[in-house]
Amino acid sequence: MGTPHNAAEKGDIAKTVLMPGDPLRAKFIAENYFEDAVCFNTVRNMFGYTGTYKGKRISVMGSGMGMPSMGLYSYELFHYYDVDNIMRIGTAGSISDKANVRDIIMGIGACTDSNYGAQFELPGTYAPTADYTLLSTAVSEAEKLGITPVVGNVVSSDVFYNDKENVNDAWVKMGALAVEMESAALYMNAARAGKRALSIMTVSDHILKNIVLSAEERQTGFRQMMEVALNTAVAITE
Repeated sequence: MGTPHNAAEKGDIAKTVLMPGDPLRAKFIAENYFEDAVCFNTVRNMFGYTGTYKGKRISVMGSGMGMPSMGLYSYELFHYYDVDNIMRIGTAGSISDKANVRDIIMGIGACTDSNYGAQFELPGTYAPTADYTLLSTAVSEAEKLGITPVVGNVVSSDVFYNDKENVNDAWVKMGALAVEMESAALYMNAARAGKRALSIMTVSDHILKNIVLSAEERQTGFRQMMEVALNTAVAITE
């Protein structure tokens, strides 16, 4: 079958897919955590792999950066490849005292400045949210590893270098935990497809405190997040 963006045939991709933004992180997961990993996509170097982890069949694929990219790949996975669950695993910049660098955030909801939702022509403002089963399972799996995740709203923005320096102040007032660039599109696509989605993110920097993790520190935090996501995938896979 395949699409212009994904060379996989139907059946090549598992029901649950982990999606880091960076395709090289997808490759890292496949090479370091999967058994019998098979690469199903290299189109545009957006690597995708299917393998087994703790005896369960799971896939991992890059999403790229931003809502247009996440929107494209998650749409195809949900609609063309019969994927039921997508978990975004990435990084976010904290704008809250509740979330410090190295913490793991789980986005119960995704506020956004994007126009992505306009396509659905809803008669109001849609609030994209995570799937409760995925969220509650992920919290439980994190706690088993001795990790207490921070759960709350995140902000999915279309703009990384914003011309308005104090753009995050209003989100801070509304209790948003962090800023990232993909979750709202993923959550909306999942809702429209009747599927399930969750974003699990490591806090790589604190925007308000000007604290940034080193590359080595990011990798350590990313490993913890990956293990939470992988164990969640195992727990929900029949």
